[in-house]
Amino acid sequence: MGMPTNGNGNLPINYKSAKIEYLSDDQLNALTQSFMDFFENGVGMLRKKRGRYWIVYLFLRFTGARLNEVLSIDDNTDIDFRNYEVKLITLKQRSKTFRIVPVPSQAISELATYLAQFPDAKGKVFKLIDRNFRVIFSKLGKKAGIPKDLAHPHILRHTRSIELLRAGVPVTAVQALLGHASLTTTAIYLRLSGQEIKWILKEKGLI
Repeated sequence: MGMPTNGNGNLPINYKSAKIEYLSDDQLNALTQSFMDFFENGVGMLRKKRGRYWIVYLFLRFTGARLNEVLSIDDNTDIDFRNYEVKLITLKQRSKTFRIVPVPSQAISELATYLAQFPDAKGKVFKLIDRNFRVIFSKLGKKAGIPKDLAHPHILRHTRSIELLRAGVPVTAVQALLGHASLTTTAIYLRLSGQEIKWILKEKGLI
C-alpha cells in the first residue's frame, strides 16, 4: 500500500518531515468555499463587511504573504489592476522594503467587483483588525473541516510555498515571492524524509 494522499495524488496531508504543515488540495478548496459562502450569504452591509474578509483571504491564499503584509495593502496605490500584481511591504526585514507579487486575475477581479459594488470602501478594503480576521479564519476553518491547529492564516503561506515548488517554480523565485531574507528559510520546504522520497520514486515508477 502506498503512502496516503489527499485524493488528488498529492503528498500526505500535513506531512511533517520538515516540521512544515500545510493544507491538501481538498482542504484548501474546502476552506476557500467556506470563505466564499461566508461572503455570498451576507446581505446588505453584512455583505460589505464580509467581502473584505473574502478579499483578504484571496490575497493571502495567492501571495503566500504574512497576514500583516496583506493587511498593510492600500488598494488605492498597491494594486496593479491591469497587470494583476500587488505591491507588498516585506516585514521581518531590517529596512523597509517592498516586493511585487503577481496574483491570478481571479483575485484582482474579485477586488474590482467588490469596489464597484461598494465604492466607499476604496482605500479601506484590507484594513481589517488582525485579531478579528484570525477569529473568522478559525471559525470558517472549523466549518471547512480543517483541524484546529491548522486553522490559522499562516497555514496559507506554507501551503502556497509547497504549491509553487511542486509546480516547478525555482526556489530562488519562491524566496522572492515570499519575501524571505535567506534562501535557507525557503529551502525548508524542500526537505524530504527517506520515506517520502521512496513514495515519490514509487509514484514515478522508478522503483
